[in-house]
Amino acid sequence: MRSGVLKPAEKPIWYDVYVAYPPKRAPVYVKPLTRPSPKNANTVPEIFYSEDKVRAKFYEQYGTGPRPLDLSKVNFISTCQRFVDRYMELKSHNEQYDTALFEETGKALLQDGIVLRRRGFPVVDSLQVKVVAEPRSVG
Repeated sequence: MRSGVLKPAEKPIWYDVYVAYPPKRAPVYVKPLTRPSPKNANTVPEIFYSEDKVRAKFYEQYGTGPRPLDLSKVNFISTCQRFVDRYMELKSHNEQYDTALFEETGKALLQDGIVLRRRGFPVVDSLQVKVVAEPRSVG
């Protein structure tokens, strides 16, 4: 009102009350300073499930695969998830060591038609295999 932005006819209803009873301290909001507490920095514990170890070993040994995951399908199950499910199924039936059970799971998926390729090994097609003929004896 003093600067002329509002005309006296447009003054807010509460303005007369504010002038008659001004606040004891200025109504200025200052955000209180907070220091991050080192105790609260790691309040959420890390959560590991038993199948996380299997997934880690799967990705370490087989990688992510030749193509990206197709998440557009509603019922899509990744090869890793199929591996983990089969691993847990075999683990509930067998009392084998983890390494043997891991290999057994790979063989079980191969029987189901899922081919797992180890990391670092090239894909071998039937066209890439060269047949080397034995030298013929001259005689």
